[in-house]
Amino acid sequence: MRNPKTPVSSGSQTVKEGKKPRFKKTVLLRLWGYLFRHKWMVLGALLLTFSSNLFALIGPYLSGKAVDAIGLGTGRVQFDTVFYYCGLMAVFYAASALISYILSVLMIKLSQKVVFQMREDLFNKLSSLPVGYFDTHQTGDIISRMSYDIDTVNTSLSNDLLQIITSAITVIGSLVMMIFISPVLVLVFAVTIPISIILTKYMTGKVKPLFRRRSAMLGELNGFVEETVSGQKTVKAYHQEETMIGRFDEKNRQSVDAYYDADYYGSMVGPSVNFVNNLSLTLISVFGALMYLGGGITIGDLSSFVQYSRKFSGPINEMANILSELQSACAAAERVFKLIDEEPEPLDAKDAKELFQVQGDVQMEHVSFGYLPGKTIIHDLTLHAKPGSMVAIVGPTGAGKTTLINLLMRFYDPDKGVITMDGHPTLTLTRSSLRRAYAMVLQDTWLFHGTVFENLAYGKEGATLEEVSAAAKAARVHSFIERLPKGYNTVLGEDGISISQGQKQLLTIARAMLLDANMLILDEATSNVDTRTEKEIQKAMQDLMKDKTCFVIAHRLSTIQNADTILVVLNGEVVEQGTHRQLLEKGGVYAGLYRSQFQ
Repeated sequence: MRNPKTPVSSGSQTVKEGKKPRFKKTVLLRLWGYLFRHKWMVLGALLLTFSSNLFALIGPYLSGKAVDAIGLGTGRVQFDTVFYYCGLMAVFYAASALISYILSVLMIKLSQKVVFQMREDLFNKLSSLPVGYFDTHQTGDIISRMSYDIDTVNTSLSNDLLQIITSAITVIGSLVMMIFISPVLVLVFAVTIPISIILTKYMTGKVKPLFRRRSAMLGELNGFVEETVSGQKTVKAYHQEETMIGRFDEKNRQSVDAYYDADYYGSMVGPSVNFVNNLSLTLISVFGALMYLGGGITIGDLSSFVQYSRKFSGPINEMANILSELQSACAAAERVFKLIDEEPEPLDAKDAKELFQVQGDVQMEHVSFGYLPGKTIIHDLTLHAKPGSMVAIVGPTGAGKTTLINLLMRFYDPDKGVITMDGHPTLTLTRSSLRRAYAMVLQDTWLFHGTVFENLAYGKEGATLEEVSAAAKAARVHSFIERLPKGYNTVLGEDGISISQGQKQLLTIARAMLLDANMLILDEATSNVDTRTEKEIQKAMQDLMKDKTCFVIAHRLSTIQNADTILVVLNGEVVEQGTHRQLLEKGGVYAGLYRSQFQ
């Protein structure tokens, strides 16, 4: 089964304005799925929310009783009754505030658990994605989803979700109390609520695509910054600082414009709904006064009704205000879930075998491959690497040399043809066992933040210091490590420790030497070291390569003159094959490459 290779749009192209989101109807359900994993905390939060709002809703009712106890128009004030109801109000409001505090702490813990799980799911997905995904997506955009988008979801869960639940309970409770006090006055909301709903639905429909575009623009901006920072030496070498600043200004302007559009139109929702709510308060005041004059309601009940109407209308206004934040959270969650739902690297065949006792006999028979449909890079390639042999692959840039390595490691699978390992088609082997058979050193070095020892022992679990130092000595990097402040315990990247590109290359070579792999892949492995060090490494690697099948990609032909077989790749085909001497005598493509380097 072949890996998906069709390029996937980058973060800036994931969501286009006017396009319906892939997760429009499911994003909230999926977020609820994360919450449901902690159902007891959710249940506790709901109970606390209900209790806090219930205590707060009692306050206006007690306030009305206290107002009636004043005895307006009679001149007699029942102080005991007034103080009694005021005291109860203080108790209920204090209890509500205490419960709200406990609830806030609980929601923060709940949101952190959800975010932890979401980040873990996202990182696990990144680990299972095929290499082709990272070839077609900006690193900065992926980081933006891991950090900014999930943080946005976190903020929404810890604040907005709680506010919505609180508002819903307050609205329902206030409505029940208003109906209990005066069903006639409640009819005012039969006019204002439909207006609020229609207005809110219309405006949020306009705003949601803007928030989606805002997240996409930020991902694109992060991708550009990541690329520019990693390439600062090249930028300065070519005096392109002003050019990159201009490009950044353009992307920054697009990002700011996207933020402005989303926040500008999102901020219109709250004031619009607030205007309708104030209109309802005006109508209540007018009709309530008329009812009071007619004896249809007491001044205390009217006071309570007005307070409940504010509690009823206020949450509606607040929900309208946080709808814009929810739109942003949903847009961020869409991007996170879109990455989580990317197709992982295809599973091994059900009857896939583990590769044991590797001999290193590799064959490619009539292999064709292209990263994009209809654009074949490798054309009908046939080669045979015998066990213990050194196979060098040379050719001009773009000839398909690195693509061969990608096929050998099953980062991609061929479109046509068969690749076998010790007589077994690689498609019938598990990827993990196949890749464990290789040690690889690439031109692009990769060292993580950790000690030198941890970096060297990365591929061999349980490696001892003696084994690590032996590999470092073989790679001619031991003396350099010994000069570091803490030797093998020096943390790379801290305390101003800076190592050159060549030293990084030596460390990665030492890492490969430490593995018990039966085959080696060296992709321009000595391109970043000087000629003298390169010769020393070549001598040291002779023992490492002994009885192992080695695939070496090299531009400097001096490094592969002792290869058992040299494959000359041109336009995805092996056009010449033989030893160094045989190919020079042939006077073909290899001889031309050799002359261009040494004459």
